[in-house]
Amino acid sequence: MRFELPSQFQEVLTKQPSPLLFATISGAHLYGFPSADSDYDLRGVHILPLRDVIGLQMGPETREISSEQMGIELDLVTHDVKKFIGLLLKRNGYVLEQLYSPLIVQSSPEHDALKAIATRCITRHHSHHYLGFVRTQWRLFTQDSPAWVKPLLYVFRVLLTGIHLMQTGEIEANLRHLNEKFQLAYIPALIAQKVSGTEQTFIAEREQTFYHTEYNRLVQRLENASQSSSLPDSPSAAADLHDWLINIRLAAG
Repeated sequence: MRFELPSQFQEVLTKQPSPLLFATISGAHLYGFPSADSDYDLRGVHILPLRDVIGLQMGPETREISSEQMGIELDLVTHDVKKFIGLLLKRNGYVLEQLYSPLIVQSSPEHDALKAIATRCITRHHSHHYLGFVRTQWRLFTQDSPAWVKPLLYVFRVLLTGIHLMQTGEIEANLRHLNEKFQLAYIPALIAQKVSGTEQTFIAEREQTFYHTEYNRLVQRLENASQSSSLPDSPSAAADLHDWLINIRLAAG
């Protein structure tokens, strides 16, 4: 799905010093609950030229750029292709979500080839990423008073993405789509509260005990899904990624 950035941000992409293998949308837009004031979180992969990777001095493995226009911020983070592959071969759910994001700002045939290979990077141990991430989000939700709806939505998005991944081997980060499967009755109301308000919409104190119970229940469900998953214990794509990377480097010159 082609995602059209607001016109004021198009120049950010065109001014990148290295070719982009892909750039996709992450954050609230990917997760299905952007507010009117949500930032644009843009993630991708850049390709350093040979002269920046074969000498003593390595070119920038990660580039970060922020741009604010008309009160909305765009945050662009890209990794060099080798660093991105290294992250793929670890239990890193972030890079899987970036790679398979359906909200595509820029793509290439190499992007499609990488998506085909990277399916063999998905393992049952990616559950550890989602369990660690959700505990961080839960702390963010509980440490503030009042408690904001945004981190609570992230809690349920992360849990459902992780459970779905363990059960199917597929990356799905959109909470609306995930809830078509899980049918949690409170999710539509939380999304509506976030989308119709601002980033600082809060949760009533009387509701927090219920959400704590749901959090514990879904954490246990994710742990159980990991234990019963048919996903492999380790990735099997390293050799193909090695060959793919060599071809990318040689083509970049």
